[in-house]
Amino acid sequence: MAGKLTKEEVNRKLLHIIAVVLPIGIYFIPLFTSQSRTRVTLFAFTLFTLSFLIDIFRLKIGFLGKLFTRYLSSMMRETESKQLTGATYVMAGSLICSVLSLYGESLAASAFIGLTLFILGDAVAALVGKAMGRVKIGDKTLEGALGCFSFCFLLSYFIFPFVPQLQSNWGGGFTFVASVFVSAGVALLELFPLRIGKLTLNDNLYVPGAVSLLAWFIA
Repeated sequence: MAGKLTKEEVNRKLLHIIAVVLPIGIYFIPLFTSQSRTRVTLFAFTLFTLSFLIDIFRLKIGFLGKLFTRYLSSMMRETESKQLTGATYVMAGSLICSVLSLYGESLAASAFIGLTLFILGDAVAALVGKAMGRVKIGDKTLEGALGCFSFCFLLSYFIFPFVPQLQSNWGGGFTFVASVFVSAGVALLELFPLRIGKLTLNDNLYVPGAVSLLAWFIA
C-alpha cells in the first residue's frame, strides 16, 4: 500500500477538502445573515439534486459520460465510472447534516462538527493510507485511520474551541475526553464501512450524520 499515493488521488482529496465550505455555509450563514436554516437546507437539497441528476445523465447518456470522463476522470475512481460519484454522496451527507441543523442550535453545531471532521479526516486518512499504509484492514489501512484520528483530535481540541459561537451553541466542551471520543468515532466509522447484506454503503453518506449525532450526545 505504501508509495501508492498518486497525483490523481491528491487532486481528488484536495477537491474533497474544498467541500469544507459546505459545513461552514450550513452552520454560519444562518448565524451571520438573514437566511434561515430552512432556506439553507433547501439550498443544500438543490445542490444534492443537481449533483445527482448530473450523475444520472452521465451514466445514462453516452456522449455526456464520455465528456465527463475526458475532462474529470482524474478526479474519479475507476469504480465511479458506473455508479454515483463521491461528490454526490458528499452532497447527500451534507444534506443530512443540514436537516439535523433544523432541530436546534446544539444539533446545528454538532452537524458542523461532524461534517467538518469527516470531510477533512477522510481526506487525511486517504492521503496517509496511500503514502504510508502497510497494515491493511479491508480496503483501508491502520495508518490512515491513525492519521484521521490524530488530525480530528488536533482540530477538535485545539481549533474548535476558538470557532465563533461553536462551543456555546454546542453546549459541550472540547475537553480531552470529548475530543478523543468524537475523533475516534470519525476514524472507526471511516475505517469499518457499514454493510447491509452484500451492499456496502458509501461512508460519505452516513458517517457525517452519525458523527454529528455522536457529538450531540457527548454535549
